[in-house]
This record gives sequence, structure tokens and C-alpha cells, in this order.
Amino acid sequence: MILAEVKPAARPLSPHLQIYRWSWTMAMSVAHRVTGTGLYLGTVLIAAWLVAAASGPAAFDTAQVIAGSFLGRLVLFLYSFSLIHHMVGGLRHFVWDMGKGYEPETRMNMAKFSLVASVSLTVLVWIVALVLR
Repeated sequence: MILAEVKPAARPLSPHLQIYRWSWTMAMSVAHRVTGTGLYLGTVLIAAWLVAAASGPAAFDTAQVIAGSFLGRLVLFLYSFSLIHHMVGGLRHFVWDMGKGYEPETRMNMAKFSLVASVSLTVLVWIVALVLR
């Protein structure tokens, strides 16, 4: 019995991360996923805060001390950035869903704008919150 020699298929290899050159749209895609994960983690913290509020004054006071600490405020700042950045990224995807903004320059500008807008809106929200406090 003679076995035929198996030759590898002559097809292109799938590209991988070492081939791609990072772009704004790639970075914002990764950031959108990371902020989505951050929203899950932050929502667990909000649920814990609500449980503390429902558990009584002592538990709520402890939660407030933790949230009011430097680390607690940093986590709240990052959570609010995640929320705003994810929303702005969602709006960018909504524009694409409507069939607009596919031109290379427009895509890059939208990606850059999403980062600038999310940082600016986060800082603005925190300035307003601190002023009204």
C-alpha cells in the first residue's frame, strides 16, 4: 500500500499582533473592552455600597469612609471614566451602525475624539460634583 505524501495547504497565514501596527481605532477598541470589564467590577462595588446602606448606619458609615478615602475616590474616578468612555465608544459604534464614518481619516478622528471627549467629560463631571458638594 502506497501512502500519498501530504503537503501543507498553500494558503496565507492568519495575521497576528506582531504584524499589525497599532492605530487609534485598535487602541480605542481595546479600551472599550477594558472599560466594559471595569463597569462590571464597579457595579459590584455599587451593589456592595447599597447592601451596606440597607444593612444599617454602622455598615453604611464604614462604606462611606472607604469610598471617601483617597483610594476610594480614585476607584470612583476610574469607574466614572469607564462609564463615560464606554458610552462615548458606544456612540462611535452607533454612528458606524448607521453606515457613516467608515473613511480611514474619519475613523481615526472619531477614535481620537472619543478619548478626548471621555477624559474631558469625566473631569467636567468631577469638577461639577466637587463644586456642588
